[in-house]
Amino acid sequence: MTNRGTTQPLLDQLHQTHHTVGLGRKRFRRSKSTPVGEIAPVEINEIKNDQSLLRSELILDKLHPSIRKVIVYLIIYLGIGTICFYFVRSKIKGKKIDGVLDSLYFCVVTMTTVGYGDLVPNSATTKLLACVFVFSGMALVGLVLSKAADYLVEKQETLLIKALHMGCRVGPSEILKEIETNKVRYKCFMVAAFLIMLIIIGTVVLTRVEKFDTVDAFYCVCATITTLGYGDKSFSTKAGRIFSIFWILTSTLCLGRFFLYVAEWNTEKRQKEIVKWVLSRRTTNVDLEEADLDDDGVVGAAEFVIYKLKEMGKINQHDIAAVLKEFESLDVDQSGTLSTADLTLAQSS
Repeated sequence: MTNRGTTQPLLDQLHQTHHTVGLGRKRFRRSKSTPVGEIAPVEINEIKNDQSLLRSELILDKLHPSIRKVIVYLIIYLGIGTICFYFVRSKIKGKKIDGVLDSLYFCVVTMTTVGYGDLVPNSATTKLLACVFVFSGMALVGLVLSKAADYLVEKQETLLIKALHMGCRVGPSEILKEIETNKVRYKCFMVAAFLIMLIIIGTVVLTRVEKFDTVDAFYCVCATITTLGYGDKSFSTKAGRIFSIFWILTSTLCLGRFFLYVAEWNTEKRQKEIVKWVLSRRTTNVDLEEADLDDDGVVGAAEFVIYKLKEMGKINQHDIAAVLKEFESLDVDQSGTLSTADLTLAQSS
């Protein structure tokens, strides 16, 4: 167990940080009262243009490399899979339409684990090849495509919040606060709406292109996006298989994200209930004894914050011990505070 006496430097630092933040907040409030007329309009426009340019560059830096990486990985996977299955297409039985299209279609059905059964490996070589691509495809969906889906959903959260608050003016700070507070819930809403749209589109395409009746089309859609893949109903036309290459990959990934977000939402709700209970329950003498880390008979703000965070499950004793250990390693002169000289000595040693 960590020695309580070693927590004093951390508590002093937290007190100083709290005091500094308070002073900074007061200075910020006074600066807000500065008349706008003291700043020239040209300077305001230049500042706005610089901020807009910087923001655009940051968005491009974050968006394009991620999406580009996903596209490259997907093209490589589908390209290799299509080529491999094309050369062994004679050893795949089932209803065939076009060599390249069937190979690409079979690759997508394999990687998403839908497995209709309309195209089936019919030799040891194709079976082993299918095993390789099903595992690599699942890894690609789980690691790469899922992250890309998360990123795209997060980018749409701002639009969703603005749509929900269409009748009132919502500023950037309110949007950020709303996203931070209900981030997982909005993800659920976004993915659920997109999933419903994909179900409707899939049902319409199956009724129009594959000539299914409405019930069979909806049945095939449900069997596909859940990767159940009974195989009695599937895409059997050229136009249908071209559509399925994009639709199957998107819909199965969307459903997986939806269930993940629902689980995160439930976890977040339980965590908020714990926080609410910790903040609402009555503080007792036992709590004060536990919160008094330096055994001086009184509990400061920093000690109280640390104790409450431990109760909420935000941190634990191991986290506090690790932070104190890092602090002690940086505090070279053992003064109980950190300075530039301490950091220089610690880095040089």
